[in-house]
Amino acid sequence: MRVVLAGGGTAGHVLPLLATGDALRRRVPDADIRVLGTAEGLEARLVPERGYPLVVVPKVPFPRRPDARALRFPGALRRAVATAAGAIRDSDAQVVVGFGGYVATPAYLAARRAGVPIVLHEQNARPGLANRLGARFTARVATTFASTELPHAVRVGLPLREEIRTLDREVLAGAARAEFGLDEGRPTLLVFGGSLGAQRLNEAVAGAGQDLLAAGVQVLHLTGAGKEVAVPAQDPRTGARYLALPYTDRMDLAYAVADLALCRAGAGTVCELAAVGLPAVYVPLPIGNGEQRLNAREVVEAGGGLLVEDAQVDPGWIRTVALPLLQDGRRLEAMAAAAAEHGDRDAADRLVDLVLEAAGGQR
Repeated sequence: MRVVLAGGGTAGHVLPLLATGDALRRRVPDADIRVLGTAEGLEARLVPERGYPLVVVPKVPFPRRPDARALRFPGALRRAVATAAGAIRDSDAQVVVGFGGYVATPAYLAARRAGVPIVLHEQNARPGLANRLGARFTARVATTFASTELPHAVRVGLPLREEIRTLDREVLAGAARAEFGLDEGRPTLLVFGGSLGAQRLNEAVAGAGQDLLAAGVQVLHLTGAGKEVAVPAQDPRTGARYLALPYTDRMDLAYAVADLALCRAGAGTVCELAAVGLPAVYVPLPIGNGEQRLNAREVVEAGGGLLVEDAQVDPGWIRTVALPLLQDGRRLEAMAAAAAEHGDRDAADRLVDLVLEAAGGQR
């Protein structure tokens, strides 16, 4: 079994790629799995750490305007396609699996030229340029969301890392409280905005921090690297704590300790929270092409979360909307059940089914 996985640049591309590689390795332990990625993205560190060979493909962004970069684009793309073709040829790949991003386009073009079957996975509700191109070359198109508009699209969900896919929040709750020094029996708000944080969320929650603690709510706030905020440490009357950290490498424990999350709506975040049954208030990025709003729409419509505009989130909103929700245990339980019902833990295996089918045989 010989497979080339192509994708990289951001965690949204790299983590599903690695989760799929791991699922394939569980199913076919002797599979030869190689990864095409860039030298600049997260894959340059994460892929070798996971034990997969990384073939570096030159980063070739699509030109957005007619300038000098656009003039250089054809030659740069030819070199990237040649690198991808060499990796496909050297591994004698039976299938190429693309996850979008800068290296996916060269991989799709090289695979098509070599006659190697392509499987494509699109993580966002609104597909990117690379996958819109790749979807023209294959009938095996997997998506995270049912609403994604691509030819031949079949929803499989988002392949999740193992510690999230297998997470039992109740079982890990005690270890999670010990890890973060939080108390049992208190409503717990988890705030995060990705590895870089979200300044809007940081300022809003920190600004209402004293009110949250006075109401007996404890806060685990992952501010993002370089985005420290001043927060109250503990309420002397209620004993509730406000713990602010730049990040944690144990998001499984953060999910286990929380009753409600306040976060952005990247595809990975939305799918992980739904899979583990954690209700959330999603605050989509107010910039870009609106994909974060689309990412959260299905789980919100299912009752597993709320969708709030970025401009609405301030300390007053935390006091008048988020705090009453945190104090409504029955509503949080209903939202958690709805999120879990909508969530999906088996996407990686369903994507591997398509890979095995494309490679020429069911296992």
